[in-house]
Amino acid sequence: MSKAWVLWGVLLLGTAAMLVQIWMLVGINQSNQAITDMTAGKDVPLDKIVTAAPELRLARAMLLKKQQRYDEALATLNLILDAPDPALQAKIRYNLGNIYLHLAVLKTEAMAVNEAMPLLALAKQAYRQALALDSQFWEAKYNLEVAMRLLPEMDKISSEDESPVNQKSQLWTTVPGFPRGLP
Repeated sequence: MSKAWVLWGVLLLGTAAMLVQIWMLVGINQSNQAITDMTAGKDVPLDKIVTAAPELRLARAMLLKKQQRYDEALATLNLILDAPDPALQAKIRYNLGNIYLHLAVLKTEAMAVNEAMPLLALAKQAYRQALALDSQFWEAKYNLEVAMRLLPEMDKISSEDESPVNQKSQLWTTVPGFPRGLP
């Protein structure tokens, strides 16, 4: 009699575990479909995003960036900065840096250099944080290099009243690239 109860208990427990797994797979499938929709440019209702996984919120932030809704994208990314996965944190910080860098370039093109400087500093900080989490993140390394090269150009625009003698002494600190030695 007790063997039958044990078998029924095991069967009931196995069925419950299977139902939980099916429920989780349905949720993952819905999240993947929402990410696919956002990648294609379709917006997803906000009620699906509010309590969603960080990956879904990251996809939403990238959609907002494509739609040039930068403040909303930054707010979305800032909400998920403390994601549990370090690789995901690196991606979040990389995308945060991309938005700041893009905004800095837009401000520079509009000749608002004083507004672009803090954005550029935030971009560099985000790229450095991404690299601290994943030192092999080549895209973050490349974009950090781009941000580092953008700064001397911005300095050149903002300080046109410097004397030519002072500019000559700073030549090697403002030349893009790395000086090469003899072969």
